Parts: sequence; C-alpha cells; structure tokens
Amino acid sequence: MTNMMINKSSFKSARTMGVSVTLMGALLMSLDPIFIRFSGVSGFDTAFLFGLFTAISMPIFIQLRDERGLIRAINESGWPVLLSGLLMLGSATGLVLSIKHTSIANTFVILSAAPALAAVFSWLLLGEVTKRSTWIAIVSVMIGIVIVVSGSFNSGNLIGDGLAVFAVTCLSLNQTLLRKYKNVSRMASVGFGGLFLAFAMFFVATPSTYSLNTWLIMGVMGLFTAPFGRVLSQTATRYITAPEVGMILMINTVLAPIWAFSFFNEIPPMTSVLGGSIILLTILIYAISTTKNEQ
Repeated sequence: MTNMMINKSSFKSARTMGVSVTLMGALLMSLDPIFIRFSGVSGFDTAFLFGLFTAISMPIFIQLRDERGLIRAINESGWPVLLSGLLMLGSATGLVLSIKHTSIANTFVILSAAPALAAVFSWLLLGEVTKRSTWIAIVSVMIGIVIVVSGSFNSGNLIGDGLAVFAVTCLSLNQTLLRKYKNVSRMASVGFGGLFLAFAMFFVATPSTYSLNTWLIMGVMGLFTAPFGRVLSQTATRYITAPEVGMILMINTVLAPIWAFSFFNEIPPMTSVLGGSIILLTILIYAISTTKNEQ
C-alpha cells in the first residue's frame, strides 16, 4: 500500500512538472516574433541565425551543465538524438517555406493539428491512449485557433499548405520520439537541429548583409530564449504525453498578439481576442484541473 501511494504521488508530481515546464517553454518560444521583427531580416536569414547560434550555445551548455560532458551525452543519446535533430530541421524548414508560399492563417490552422497528430502517433508508436479530457481540450484549442485566423483565412496555396502539413508532422513525430526515448539529451537534440538548420539555410541566407544590430538581436534569441524554449518543451515529454505538450504549446497563439501589442502597439482584431480567450481559458482549466487531480 505504501509503495502504491509513493508511486501515485510520484506520477502526480511528474505531471505537474510536465505542465509547468511546457508552459515555461511556450513562454520563451513566444518571444521569437519579437526578435524576428527587430532583426529586420528575412525568414531564411532568421532560420540560419537561429540555427547557427543554437549550434554554438547547446554544446557549451551541455559541457557546463551535463555531468556526462558533451561527447558522452551524445554517445549515450544514440541515434535518436540525430533523428530528433533531423525532425527539428524538417519542422523549421517546412514552417519557413510554408509561410513563403501560403497565408500565415493557413499555416497556423494546419499547425493547430499538432496535438491531435501527436496523439495518433503516440497511439500507433507507443501504445499510449489519450484521455478523453485531453481530447476535449485539444478540440477546444483547435476551435480557438480557427477563430483567431478566420479573419485572414483564404484558399492559400497547395504547396504552402503541404509544407505546413510536413512541418506539423515532423513536430509531432519529434515529440513522440522524445517521449519514447526519455534519456536522449534534449540540449543535444536541439543542438543538432540547429546545426542541420544552419547548414541547410546557409545556401539561401546572406550573412554578409547583416548589420551589427541583427547579429546582436539574433544572438540573444539564438543563444538563449529560442533554444531553451525548445529544450524545455522537449524535456516536458519525459513527464507528460506528446499530445498534452503539443496542446499546451498552442498558448503561443495567445501570447504572440499580446507581445505584438506590448512591443509594437499592434491592436489584435476581435477574432484574435475571442479565439485567444478560448485557447487561454482551455489551457488554464486543463492545467489547474491536472494539478488539482494530483493533490
């Protein structure tokens, strides 16, 4: 009986940790548009600089913070860390190119399928069955996102929409992969993703045209906020399921307009306010109920 109580307590504590870590990761990643806007460079250049600085920062932090050291951390992570890096490359590249070929609204609607797709992959590959309460929350979040982008939604472009599907597939697969291989170094995974991204974008980026201001702004993003936001979101898969992580990360759709108003005085349309309220309320209720159920 005592062992059962300890195991139950540990499970509840892990879920609370997972929700908290995901929210922190989402908060850091929601800052990306601010740095991108201030940097004054194209999407390809942004992706290149993010990848470059991430590939620099992650090995340093692994060496400083991981008692195994860089080489051992990579060796013990095995082949999944390379696959995770490639999936991160796929999701980032697909996202950038999708925005180039279709509307941002179309891209966001397709990306909102991430938690549902992660639930399917978790069931097929891990045998995890998503709880009904989680499915209800996922559907509610997706409705909120559709409302947010409904004001600018159009037919888009088949190629751009296909690239968004590719991006969300890679993202969901990566979350499921890291849920399965919990011992993979999350910093190494993000570091390899950054390295692959920098190499891929180097051929279309124009580093010689960057100003000092661009290097400094993207340095802060690429060295700290962006990679650690992704490290935290990947770390969360050790504690909660991939669909739950994907759903909570959708809070970025709410935070982005808030930052746009705070930093650039951009007033969001009513559809954004209404849809964002639904998303925020859903995630808050889910997070609170999860915590209460674990007390």
